[in-house]
Amino acid sequence: MEPLDYPDTDPGPYTLVANTQGVEITHRMEWLLSRATGFFGVTNSFGGRFLSQEKPMAVFSQVLRQRGIAFIDDGQGAGRGGDLHRASAAVRIDGNLDSAAIDGQLLALEAQALQKGGAVGVGAGYPLTVTQVQSWAAAARDRGYALAPASALMTVRP
Repeated sequence: MEPLDYPDTDPGPYTLVANTQGVEITHRMEWLLSRATGFFGVTNSFGGRFLSQEKPMAVFSQVLRQRGIAFIDDGQGAGRGGDLHRASAAVRIDGNLDSAAIDGQLLALEAQALQKGGAVGVGAGYPLTVTQVQSWAAAARDRGYALAPASALMTVRP
């Protein structure tokens, strides 16, 4: 999805761009969704500008609804509806690629889960992120937490 600083940051040729016509958004989404099978939902990469625009988001939501696909956003789309099964990340755990910073964000995720009964975190597949999350997850049960898929925290947002 189109980031705020697009085209300086360009996610690629099938980026969902906010000022693109609905037919082109649908075409790009169909191509993107055809790259894999067996998924229940999608998430965004970047997307600050695209997520803030009503018309392109309506097309995006319609395509997902028609296919029965959920949307898990990285937090930039929190509060957005679309009449979709949705979950929004509460915490980006690896905005700062430092072990102590990631551990701090994982604690913030736990705090969010305590306050709201559940929380979704988002991070990249960096080796450091994976290592820190593996260590944290291994001890989560001892701290009274149960890890669950993001689908367990989805709601339909009109």
